[in-house]
Amino acid sequence: MSGADPHSELLPYEVTYTASMNKGIAIDGTATRTLTPRDDGTWLYRTDVDSFIAEINESLILRWENNRVIPLSYRYKLSGFLIKDRKESIDFNWEAGTATGEYRKKRFTLELEEGALDPLGLQLQLSQDIRRGLREMTYRVVDGRSYDTDRFAVIDEEPLETSNGAVSTLKAEKIREESSKRETLMWFAPEQDYLLIRLRQVEPDGSSYELKLSKSEVGH
Repeated sequence: MSGADPHSELLPYEVTYTASMNKGIAIDGTATRTLTPRDDGTWLYRTDVDSFIAEINESLILRWENNRVIPLSYRYKLSGFLIKDRKESIDFNWEAGTATGEYRKKRFTLELEEGALDPLGLQLQLSQDIRRGLREMTYRVVDGRSYDTDRFAVIDEEPLETSNGAVSTLKAEKIREESSKRETLMWFAPEQDYLLIRLRQVEPDGSSYELKLSKSEVGH
């Protein structure tokens, strides 16, 4: 369509990351993230992490309207060796104005706020907002039977070495209280449709979780 905003469309993609978790011992695996259009006009956004010791499956069915993720159905499952299994589900009924789900084996119902997101849709919305030129973002996220207010800021431009050579990126940080010992950093690549190239999260106990891009296919 002539004159359409080039930043208003989603592009399907399939991306593979190396995943490393360090909780006293190093755990290496792979993570695959896909964004796929469905026949009914919705999208499936999915992340699967597979390592020797743990498996994570996270998925979201969403609508994309006016540069916004409209979450419909979110699912999360963690299982593994010497790890307590965890499941989480959120179903968004925008007509009724409620979100219902299950967290730590307890059911919940929340009143939906305009613009409410789930934990996975948040990551897609963040990359698309940075793509649109925003540099400070605040989101309301349904997580754990309540709402979180998550703030992010682009803090730097930084070249990253990847398997495909050096890539220019925008580095974003999750803004936390000054007293917080948790840190989340993300690197997005403008030349690759603002794909997440690297993610690093450090917990208060010093353990860390990291994703690094190893292969990507955009617009397939």
